[in-house]
Amino acid sequence: MLVTVTLEPARDSGIDASVLGFLVHKHPGKVQMFSAPVGDIHVFNPEATSDRCTVAVLLEVDPIGLVRNKRFRGDAGVLEHYVNDRPYVASSMLAVAIGTVFRTAMTGRSDSYPDVAASPLPLRIEIPVVSVRGGDDLVRRLFEPCGWTVVQERIPLDPDFPAWGDSRFSSVTLTGEVRLAEALRQLYVLLPVLDDAKHYWVGDDEVAKLERAGEGWLAQHPERDLITRRYLIHQRSLLAQTDDVADSAAETPLRVLRADAVMTALKDVGARSVVDMGCGPGALLSRLAKDLSFTKIAGVDVSARSLEQAARMLRLDSASDAERDRIELLHGSVVYRDGRLVGFDAMVLMEVIEHVDPSRLAAVEDAVFVGAKPAAVVMTTPNAEYNALYPTLVDGAFRHDDHRFEWTREEFRAWADDIAARHGYSAEFRAVGVEDAVLGAPTQLALFRREVAA
Repeated sequence: MLVTVTLEPARDSGIDASVLGFLVHKHPGKVQMFSAPVGDIHVFNPEATSDRCTVAVLLEVDPIGLVRNKRFRGDAGVLEHYVNDRPYVASSMLAVAIGTVFRTAMTGRSDSYPDVAASPLPLRIEIPVVSVRGGDDLVRRLFEPCGWTVVQERIPLDPDFPAWGDSRFSSVTLTGEVRLAEALRQLYVLLPVLDDAKHYWVGDDEVAKLERAGEGWLAQHPERDLITRRYLIHQRSLLAQTDDVADSAAETPLRVLRADAVMTALKDVGARSVVDMGCGPGALLSRLAKDLSFTKIAGVDVSARSLEQAARMLRLDSASDAERDRIELLHGSVVYRDGRLVGFDAMVLMEVIEHVDPSRLAAVEDAVFVGAKPAAVVMTTPNAEYNALYPTLVDGAFRHDDHRFEWTREEFRAWADDIAARHGYSAEFRAVGVEDAVLGAPTQLALFRREVAA
């Protein structure tokens, strides 16, 4: 798999083309090799002069290594594991290679040439072979809104037999004035989108990857919904996390607004020790960990795999002893009392309650409000009324495949008020996200405060 990026500035621009080496943080006089799970990545410069500089990324795929690695998906037949086009056709493997070798360049950081890195540059990107699924105009629809002029040449099934027609593969050349960081991030996202496939298992962290790589260009892209669906390989559970609401102009994802609202609620009650119940892979835990006002943090989840992901996100393996004492990950469930959770200032159930069978809600009530009995409970859950504004949801469908129910605002208030009254708490309700005049906000938040006996 091969992709080349060429910088050829106008002669009167005052830009030395060899600056490209500084922008990608690779010496143009060296051939460098990097090892990756998919194979060996070679980075080199076919040309590097003051007038024109090209950097090439060549991925030498190891098909047998892919088969042996359990990380990678194996949906196809056994024979196709070994006999296929993977070593030659640009796909998600090449996107991963770009993200591996140009990680710093994709952030736009250049200590030597910060002004050049922040400016649009005359670039030419060539992809000799790429898989395109979705019509003759897909490449143009994806790249032209990003500022590229697209030249696409379909590759025939066999040049000696033109009657067989074209294959799904194309040779693509992009030219335009685009910031290098954005160009690399666009390739990182759009290569697997063109192919409508990924070679690896896609998990919850893929949403965060898309958010980072799409910064500055994806929110305004006319094909944003298509890009999001394909990048997340059409997984409804992941698509729900992107919260593609009718008001697509809102650039801050709902999951970020939701976490902001939870953090605000924790500050409002003055919490110092917090339990993140149903912490998942650690999205909220990472925010709590960065705020040193929280002196004791516990993440609890029923999934051991999620706890492993959270540990990696928090980098607990390299954390100091003090940080390990401050942050604890516990295997547990929201439907069982747990003595380890007693004595905390606050407990957070962020998008957790709707994953519990209605028949187990009484167990949640007992475990949280009687067993743990924190001074405050912060709970968020979807507003079922707002689902009418999601174009991808049919009537009656839930936002996530694992949701057991979704409450309207009235249903949530009735349940929360009843809980509060019976266990000595008060309940305050807050809207999270852009509010619709009739249907309310996409997320509803309840803040329970334990009342002090007179």
